Amino acid sequence: MIKLFSLKQQKKNDEASGASSGRRKASAAQLRITKDLNELQLPPTCSTIFPDPNDLLNFKLIIAPDEGFYKNGKFTFTFKVGQGYPHDAPKVKCETMVYHPNIDLEGNVCLNILREDWKPVLTINSVIYGLQYLFLEPNPDDPLNKEAAEMLTKNRRAFEQNVYKSMRGGYVGSTYFERCLK
Repeated sequence: MIKLFSLKQQKKNDEASGASSGRRKASAAQLRITKDLNELQLPPTCSTIFPDPNDLLNFKLIIAPDEGFYKNGKFTFTFKVGQGYPHDAPKVKCETMVYHPNIDLEGNVCLNILREDWKPVLTINSVIYGLQYLFLEPNPDDPLNKEAAEMLTKNRRAFEQNVYKSMRGGYVGSTYFERCLK
């Protein structure tokens, strides 16, 4: 006779310890990020780097715009995907110091889908396209860098000069920017 109760208990114990498969079960966030990354369709101006190939929740994105103010620049972003993903937006930070209305000097990014407009149906692909769009069309109406936003609004030519000066490596006002041209 099969001892059904003991089999159920053994299965619960195996699931709790991960013994049934020999490793821990993947979390909902890991399953979703795996799906998102498998379906990722990067534009030619973007690439990803996984410092730890076993950790899909932390990776880097490199954007190298081929048009607009930031043409020929190379900008690196870090993505930290929490266990609450896809219900919580990933944390994205720009590692490259950039003169941009929507990215402050600490690397914080002002992109609506990373904050109040995040929805679980959005994917990593959506975020990447949103970041790329910020380089094509900076938004001075929702700034993190108010000085850059004001310059873009009031004197587009001076803004463009500041962007180029910062990407070449140099000072804009009293702030020094590392070279980020490819």
